Amino acid sequence: MLLDEQAVTSLAVDPLNPQVLYVGTRGNGVLCSNDGGRTWRPAGLAGYFIKALAASPTQPGTVYAGTKPARVFVSHNSGASWTELAAFRRIRSRWLWFTPAEKPHSAYVQAIALSPTDPKTIVVGVEFGAVVQSRDGGHSWTGHRRGALRDCHSLAFHVSNGSWVYEAGGTGAGVSVSRDAGVTWTQPREGLDRHYGWAVAADPACPEVWYASLSPSPGSAHSEHNAQAVIARSVGDAPWQLLAGGLPQPLNHMPYALLTDPAAPGHVYAGLANGEVWHSTHYGESWRRLPVQFENIHRTLVLLSSGKAALS
Repeated sequence: MLLDEQAVTSLAVDPLNPQVLYVGTRGNGVLCSNDGGRTWRPAGLAGYFIKALAASPTQPGTVYAGTKPARVFVSHNSGASWTELAAFRRIRSRWLWFTPAEKPHSAYVQAIALSPTDPKTIVVGVEFGAVVQSRDGGHSWTGHRRGALRDCHSLAFHVSNGSWVYEAGGTGAGVSVSRDAGVTWTQPREGLDRHYGWAVAADPACPEVWYASLSPSPGSAHSEHNAQAVIARSVGDAPWQLLAGGLPQPLNHMPYALLTDPAAPGHVYAGLANGEVWHSTHYGESWRRLPVQFENIHRTLVLLSSGKAALS
């Protein structure tokens, strides 16, 4: 199966086997590669519009998929079969979920974050809807977690610390963080001069060091050449720092993807809407543009091995 014939909407790498990749498609379900993306096979959920994917860092072969309309599925055998987490459809506040971003305006799952230490802890973000949590593997769900951003664009657990969860979104401060696995959230905004957040990433060695990409508004962020975007760094409780060090100021193209390397603390990658990839080896203090040029980057970068990335 040729990937370039598919309408790819999401991408995930298996943290336990980086040669295993999953992509979600618009109407053709999930596809899987066991050889680092060279070949692909159908992996279930045919007919579904897959908006988010996450492979478990603790359970081999377990992968979660979020769809439009907003539903969540899990497979424990690398996509051979799937089970819907039906309780997700019974969240009481879901009648409030609505997205103006794309027609039809039914809500969709934008992000799934899986704890690196507790396989039963899942945090799910619905764009223009809610951030909800399950502590029992998806058998039951909370309502929207107070302090989190309802207009969720991205969610990420720290790679090894199961207490820290990070979010970027289009409401409030544009960023939020949880230090108790998604139970409570705060929105640190000191130092930020724009509040439409899109991507987040955290340093693998220091969970209190994390990064976000932000723009003044959705109109700016998703414009063709005028994103007016920045990449910012948070360290503990200190004010946010806007990062420059070689990056264009401001960025005309939205950094839709931020990525850190679990094997290399201090390293940060940024994937821009125009297909450029920038790399910092010093916690964002200085940057260089990598000698690659993709057609575009709209959502995700994933690390296949140290220094090698894939995108969607």
